[in-house]
Amino acid sequence: MGKDLKYYRKLKYPFVVRPVTEFEDGGYIVEYPDLPFCIGTGNTIWEAVEDAEKTKDIWLEVSYEQGDEIPEPGDTGIFIKISGELYRVLANKALKEGLTVDRYIEENLKKLL
Repeated sequence: MGKDLKYYRKLKYPFVVRPVTEFEDGGYIVEYPDLPFCIGTGNTIWEAVEDAEKTKDIWLEVSYEQGDEIPEPGDTGIFIKISGELYRVLANKALKEGLTVDRYIEENLKKLL
């Protein structure tokens, strides 16, 4: 028997909160490294987390209904702090390749080994 939507909704997915620069209108972004392109935004951290939780619920529902593979929470490894400018560059490159920023960085770091 497969896992149902209720199962995935109960899982605790780790998320990352980052401030948005004033150049980007300020506020905060919350991203789920395990769920590609699943983000939330808000003027405060709490607003961004609340928005991300709603987005995650919709992301899981749509993925489940479409029969897409839903990843379970994984070990996201280490966290590093990078400048907002570098993050934007990496995010744009990742988006063009259909990857999350974390996955894009990981794949490119593996090329250095």
